[in-house]
Amino acid sequence: MALTYRDAGVDIDAGEKLVERIKPLAEKTLRKEVLKGIGGFGALFEVPKRYHQPVLVSGADGVGTKLKLAFELDRHDSIGQDLVAMCVNDVIVQGAEPLFFLDYFSCGCLDVEIAADVVAGIAHGCELAGCALIGGETAEMPGMYASGEYDLAGFAVGVVEKNQVIDGRQIAPGDKLIGLASSGAHSNGYSLIRKIIEQQGIDLPTMLLPAGESLAELAMLPTRIYARSLQRLSEKIEVKGIAHITGGGLSENLPRMLPTGVAAMVDASSWPRPALFSWLQKAGRISDEEMYRVFNCGIGMALVVDSSDEQLALAELDNSGEICFPIGNIIKCHGGEAQVCIG
Repeated sequence: MALTYRDAGVDIDAGEKLVERIKPLAEKTLRKEVLKGIGGFGALFEVPKRYHQPVLVSGADGVGTKLKLAFELDRHDSIGQDLVAMCVNDVIVQGAEPLFFLDYFSCGCLDVEIAADVVAGIAHGCELAGCALIGGETAEMPGMYASGEYDLAGFAVGVVEKNQVIDGRQIAPGDKLIGLASSGAHSNGYSLIRKIIEQQGIDLPTMLLPAGESLAELAMLPTRIYARSLQRLSEKIEVKGIAHITGGGLSENLPRMLPTGVAAMVDASSWPRPALFSWLQKAGRISDEEMYRVFNCGIGMALVVDSSDEQLALAELDNSGEICFPIGNIIKCHGGEAQVCIG
């Protein structure tokens, strides 16, 4: 008997249906610089003409084991925003304007409805970031994934003027540290979150935290995208450094923006800790040190500005819809000292 690709577990017709479903989603995100729409072998994008010495900034990421919670809860509409955010938030810390995004969706058996929900979330994330969903790849690979599961990867490209790259070299003692509130755990630390849920024997869909919040809702909140707020702020003041508080938490991400000779003194009492993190620490008996090494603990992005610009920065960020806090200072330090002190 003659075999077909469908006999091997790959449904070409389903793939074509998905492409047709996602075309209008992608079209909503397009920018004038896109020279060719979705569906070709490669996507074409023209660097905006207003840039004189454009430097391209790129980033790639996934959403980690937060996907496991999406499978358990059968919730796929926001995980795409997580994917965009994890890539775009890495790109904007250099001062870049996000230009375009590509996604990679792989599964064992393509469910068009689930995949369309995921891509809808990706498109929404691109709209929030102001970048074009310019293309991507859907791979159906029988035998590679458990039934109902899939994996995601994303790729973002931005652009910044060469003389406006934010690289932290101007950070000096006396500068101020500003924290932008996260929407939750974003997409980091979920292996530990899942371990706590497993050890506690929790039924995730029904679990309520002490204040009555749904654990599932808090755990699945999509990662916040800070692109537009930071672009507006950079037009008003000099932002000396930006750190995306992603995997590694506050302890390991703040040093990534700091030059040698300075350290960040962080006042952990300067912002309210979201209920999710308080519950995680108590339920998992996690030390303060480990919390700050794993989770963002309520701060999704941290900025360094001159002390004279602190109040203006806080006001501008507030006007952009961010919840922000003055969370610390930059001090002088010597070789061998920790570059972050959280107390």
